[in-house]
Amino acid sequence: MNTRYSDNRPLPLRILELLGKILILGTAGIFTAFPFIWMIVSSLKTKADILNTSVFFPPDPQWSNITSILFDSPIPKYIFNSAWVSLVIVALQIISGAMLAYALVFLKFRGNKLLFGIVMGTYMLPVAATYIPSYIILADWHMLDSFKGLIISSTVSIFGIFLLRQGFMQIPKGLVEAARMDGASHWRALWEIVCPMTKSSFITFGLMNFISTYNNYMWPSLITKTSNYFLVSQGLRAFFIRDGAYGTEWALVMAASAVVVVPLLILFAFTQKWFINGIGGETGIKG
Repeated sequence: MNTRYSDNRPLPLRILELLGKILILGTAGIFTAFPFIWMIVSSLKTKADILNTSVFFPPDPQWSNITSILFDSPIPKYIFNSAWVSLVIVALQIISGAMLAYALVFLKFRGNKLLFGIVMGTYMLPVAATYIPSYIILADWHMLDSFKGLIISSTVSIFGIFLLRQGFMQIPKGLVEAARMDGASHWRALWEIVCPMTKSSFITFGLMNFISTYNNYMWPSLITKTSNYFLVSQGLRAFFIRDGAYGTEWALVMAASAVVVVPLLILFAFTQKWFINGIGGETGIKG
């Protein structure tokens, strides 16, 4: 019998340890969830209730704040802009990242390790260092203030290349070699053999980069000036300052923030299983 995980300690000691874990994790969970709870609660208050620090729960929930954001504000449009731009960007990043990761792992060519070193070296560059050359390139291509500019400038993800490469390295190379001997092209070997076996890595990559792109503020704010092209972070800022700091309807700002976060929570709720597997199981970075 395998007794590796047997626990022969006295029952009171095990109960004390369990209570300690519950206390620590519960406290951490409360501190983590409190900002979101406060945001939800504040979205149902009036402006006067929000400024009244002695009141936490709304005495009279203002559901009209939520409906106003959903039907009488540009926030849903900004959410749609962010969602579809993020989906297109992530799709392109998955394709480009998978092809390069496949080449680095399964193809033998001179300079393989050097190429990977160069790719990872660019990951150490501050993101801000790429803004000026990227802006100049987009200006020359007449892609400023457009969805095309946002998408083209984010086609490649260095993090995604690294993550997928780590997942691909867990696959026996003999499988790909056997597929090649049976007449499969590299393209078929990648998408019909390698990708299904590293599904969690792709989901992890897609989820993390979708959230990053969805919440991105600095780069989109530099190249888009027309409200029709605003992503959700720009839209929230414009919504926040439209009446000046002293005229801000804080309840509506909280309601807008809550509405913006909900799609991400739903997405993570449906993909958390594969996300955790991708981080700990297939990527080769499990502790």
